[in-house]
Amino acid sequence: MPKINGNEIRPGNTLEHEGGLWAAVKVDHVKPGKGGAFAQVELKNLRDGRKLNERFRSADKVERVRLDQKDQQFLFEDGDMLTFMDSETYEQIALPADILGDRRPFLQDGMIVQIEYYGEEALNVSLPQKVTCKVVETEPVVKGQTAANSFKPATLDNGMRVMIPPFVGQDEDIVVNTETFEYAERA
Repeated sequence: MPKINGNEIRPGNTLEHEGGLWAAVKVDHVKPGKGGAFAQVELKNLRDGRKLNERFRSADKVERVRLDQKDQQFLFEDGDMLTFMDSETYEQIALPADILGDRRPFLQDGMIVQIEYYGEEALNVSLPQKVTCKVVETEPVVKGQTAANSFKPATLDNGMRVMIPPFVGQDEDIVVNTETFEYAERA
């Protein structure tokens, strides 16, 4: 595995640190008035979800881990397990539903997701960045509410609540960003 300097860590990198596999969530490069510069890195453990804040100086060496990424299709949910299938080999894998965290409601039948593997161990599931959902409940448009950045609450067909522009009505399809849980555009 390649070793990288502490100042080369980027968000999304997977690192081997303190005997575990960690994903860099946030990276802030700090240059204090006194002393050397460092990277303040927020890490998330890929196995148990713990979070950790670490400082890495440019002289610190860290193991960067390469994960294998495979596109797999979501088949069904059984209790608290999600079953995915490899489109090429037709092998199936069952993963706990909490691997998706807050993004779980956006997983749809037949959706192609990207699963990251470390050897044979599945560590992470990435949903497509944008997903189409139907608005099932929203407030009617208030006459005269034409401000450019005014939004109203809406409930989607998956139970999630998002803020949408006033021109979007009930039973319309919209595109939602699965990373920020925000309205992106009309479908």
